[in-house]
Amino acid sequence: MRRRKKAEHIPIHSIGMCSRACSTGEGVSVKTSPNAQFNTAAPDSLAMRVSTMVRRDMFHMFMSELQPTANDLVLDAGVTSDQSLENSNYFEALYPHRQQIVAAGLQDAAFLETLYPGVRYLRANVLELPFADQSFDLVHSSAVLEHVGSLTNQARMISECLRVARRGVCLTTPNRWFPIEFHTQLPLVHWLPKTAARPIFRLLGFAELAQERNLNLMTASELKTITTGLAGFHFRIATASLLGWTSNLILFGRRATQG
Repeated sequence: MRRRKKAEHIPIHSIGMCSRACSTGEGVSVKTSPNAQFNTAAPDSLAMRVSTMVRRDMFHMFMSELQPTANDLVLDAGVTSDQSLENSNYFEALYPHRQQIVAAGLQDAAFLETLYPGVRYLRANVLELPFADQSFDLVHSSAVLEHVGSLTNQARMISECLRVARRGVCLTTPNRWFPIEFHTQLPLVHWLPKTAARPIFRLLGFAELAQERNLNLMTASELKTITTGLAGFHFRIATASLLGWTSNLILFGRRATQG
């Protein structure tokens, strides 16, 4: 098995759906405490209903694009301990072959094995996946990339998912250029340079989300830059839309046929 280089920084939140144990900064009063998915929206809110709809759409895109079979072993990288939101761990809820899912993350999501019989849970860090090369037919990951920290870490996560995938990957992340920031529900602030937006998040009471290690939104251009230098896969960046705006980016990667 290929030896792995140490990541630039592996925060306790590297599963993607960060825990709430991160520091909020001395003297800062947190206005809204995020849940285990680092989301501040109420479970019964319109925002969550819309999010559930979009995630269902992205699941169907996964099924259509990668066409998994009943025998394909699938890694779901970055599962969350959250049980308050309908769309938490939606892949486990919707996938028809649950006995073929390995759900991995740093948060305690062992309850998935009871909630969805057949699913296997394993504690693992998406920046250093404890699996041999091509251990899984497919790798899926939803809304994790924006939570692993720096762009270097984001590239590291993508590389790790590709390394353990035999056939293909599907990684989703919110589009930075959507006018509403999903985690804070704030409009437009995240369009500012990140060094300017983060102090505003902190000022408005979102200290946890003001830290790069917890939230680092991505663009299609950044995904293209990362994948351009990666050999052995054919990549496609698909999109999910809401009210005419691209709300989410979906990175599909298919391993190139050898021969």
